[in-house]
Amino acid sequence: MSASPTAERPSAGWAGRSLIRLRPRAGTTYVSSDRTVLATRDDGVLLPELDRGLFVDETRLLSRWRWLIEGAPPQAVSASNVAQHSWLGYFIAPAPDGHAERERDPISAAAQEAVELRLSRYVGGGMHEDVDLTNFARWPIRLTLALELESDFADQAETGGDRRQKGRKTSVWSEGEGAWDLTTTYEATHRYDHQGETGVAAIHRGLTVRFTHATTPPRRRRNRISFDVSLAPGEAWHCCVDLIPEIESRRLTPRYGCRSFEAPDNPYERRTAIFLDEATKFSSRESGALSPVVIGALEQGKHDLAALRLFDLDVGERAWTPAAGLPLYVALFGRDTLTAAWEAAPVSTDLMRGTLPVLADWQGKAVNDWRDEQPGRMLHEAHDGPLAALNFNPQGRSYGSLTTSGFYPFVVAQLWHWTADKALVQPFIEPAVKAIQWLRTCSDRDHDGFFDYRTRSAMGTENQGWKDSGDALVHADGSSAQTPIATCEEQGIAFAAMLNMAEVLLWFGRRDEAKHLYDDAVELKKRFNAAFWMEDEGTFAMALDRDGRQVRSVGSNALHCVATGIADKTLVPRTLDRLMAPDMFSGWGVRTLSSDHPSYNPYSYHRGTVWPVEHGPFAVGAYRYGCHERVEQICRAQFETAALFDHFRLPECIAGHPRDGDHPFPAVYPAANSPQAWSATTVYTLLQAMLGLQPFAPTRMLFIDPFLPPWLPEITLTGMRVADATVSLRFFRKPNGRSDYEVLDKQGSLHVIRQPSPWSLTANFGERAKDILAGALH
Repeated sequence: MSASPTAERPSAGWAGRSLIRLRPRAGTTYVSSDRTVLATRDDGVLLPELDRGLFVDETRLLSRWRWLIEGAPPQAVSASNVAQHSWLGYFIAPAPDGHAERERDPISAAAQEAVELRLSRYVGGGMHEDVDLTNFARWPIRLTLALELESDFADQAETGGDRRQKGRKTSVWSEGEGAWDLTTTYEATHRYDHQGETGVAAIHRGLTVRFTHATTPPRRRRNRISFDVSLAPGEAWHCCVDLIPEIESRRLTPRYGCRSFEAPDNPYERRTAIFLDEATKFSSRESGALSPVVIGALEQGKHDLAALRLFDLDVGERAWTPAAGLPLYVALFGRDTLTAAWEAAPVSTDLMRGTLPVLADWQGKAVNDWRDEQPGRMLHEAHDGPLAALNFNPQGRSYGSLTTSGFYPFVVAQLWHWTADKALVQPFIEPAVKAIQWLRTCSDRDHDGFFDYRTRSAMGTENQGWKDSGDALVHADGSSAQTPIATCEEQGIAFAAMLNMAEVLLWFGRRDEAKHLYDDAVELKKRFNAAFWMEDEGTFAMALDRDGRQVRSVGSNALHCVATGIADKTLVPRTLDRLMAPDMFSGWGVRTLSSDHPSYNPYSYHRGTVWPVEHGPFAVGAYRYGCHERVEQICRAQFETAALFDHFRLPECIAGHPRDGDHPFPAVYPAANSPQAWSATTVYTLLQAMLGLQPFAPTRMLFIDPFLPPWLPEITLTGMRVADATVSLRFFRKPNGRSDYEVLDKQGSLHVIRQPSPWSLTANFGERAKDILAGALH
């Protein structure tokens, strides 16, 4: 095995001292809230380009939005997001009708006698824009301010030009008392016939652009709205523009009005404030090399989750679910939201409380091959864009994932561990049991006892495991593995689902079912380690292919087997050593595929990139088996990666370039989402692994087992909730290198106990949850 060339690793503080600052999708600015996304050039201008527009429910309601002064675009001076949902841009143009001294540099000339255009945007339920024009010249001016606008109602997937759905578009200009409206509506139909699902689908989408509070009336000519403006020196002109979407029979109302940079009092802001006020707070009194990055990432993650909240799916003020990521995944995704929900539990259980009932409502009820639906199967994704709504594809309700059905019971168990609220958890027991039953009856086609997948849909997702891109699973020679495939990580997810759900069922008095699940999990673990282990590679095979052969490629999949506990403890040290070797560990994280593999590509979605979301579970897995040096290595790499990015946001994924003298920073995957829900929450799982933090609310216990690294010598968690108690804890590193803690405050009944997590293998016999569960069932 050849190793990738490496150079001496920079110090932990290197990234903070450098000028490196990365941002995914550089050149595009995103202003978003809920299901509304405005994607423009960095100067705020919107032209009909790939992935840019004002999108509501994945429909491009605006494809052009550009202000002109005297027929020309003004010069952008400064522009930035203020919050995720708001943006401010300053523009200048030279004052007309004057005699200013002209300089060679037209920008400097414009600045000396400037007309300023200030645009303030607030997104949510549509958009509100404040338009403010100020004359900073020394003489009166008269000019024409114009807005170019256009709506094409393309699906997000059609913005590159390949238009499939075509409908009828109409525009009407109307004038009222103090308001002028341009209303554009779009209607389309599609007759479909997909594997027995037939019919005619129709959509109605629209956008009203409303101008109010303008001191001069607008006039319209085709796709241009113009204002004649006269201003004395120092005088300002203002207009409000509201963009009001219509999706089928729903007419949305913009959530913000004029001058809304300071949060107004509306129901959406109040719900966001409840989450942010009640969520666990993070702080540090002692600054290690990465302390500011760690605290920054932990705090930013909460705001990113709040920005991704899908308010229409709220179950209550304290029960909600987020979109998977911005800009491509502003929709409900089963496994993404479940992952984010359980990883966010140290901050708040709100996401689990909201995601579990929503996915239970979407659980499969019938056999529908086009949608890969079967009774009990959990949802993969649900989209609202025109192509999905018109049934050009099955993504309006698609079940093409094995992962979601395993994750759902696991997350039910995590909600139980954090809350011990029987009334809360009870409604999710049957959906979890049905999901496991689906795994048993429908995802073992060759009856070998392993869970596999193969799409039944003519338009289905080919790979339905954790890595779901079409070319994700490759044999050692680079050839694609053919379905049905049983991937190693899916066996681990199913194992964790059965083991955790057995414990929950025991608490709920369903002992026989619990024993059956427990015994099945134990048997699965035995068979798995025998069938998937590659002795010569020192790790687990990526999968078993349709012929039962090992897919003998080395990838990050195997670390999920450590994370879920299905890996035999005798094999874990070798697995960690192999997966942290230079061909797998780039220095920034674990690659999805070995750089020695013939199919390796640092930019490929699942054949060489590094995914932050995987590293939280990887760290938990290393902690589970007592490999604390590996926990530190994984966590350090991820927080050093976060240090490179604006706001310490970990993106969806980065390229797999080695961290060496020739690569002082990694490339970003070109189409990476950011913020991404499960990248925002993986930092909480990283911290959980370093602190050895594990709640067990049924016994009112919180287990801690901290191993703080030198680069994070101290951290305080304030207001963390376990059951009906709240606790504030300070963790710190002592001069001898050992870690300790103190309870700063505790409200309610909770015992804080220092011992390894009962779910780890470093706990003593009798302390381990598996031993206790086995004793109770046998």
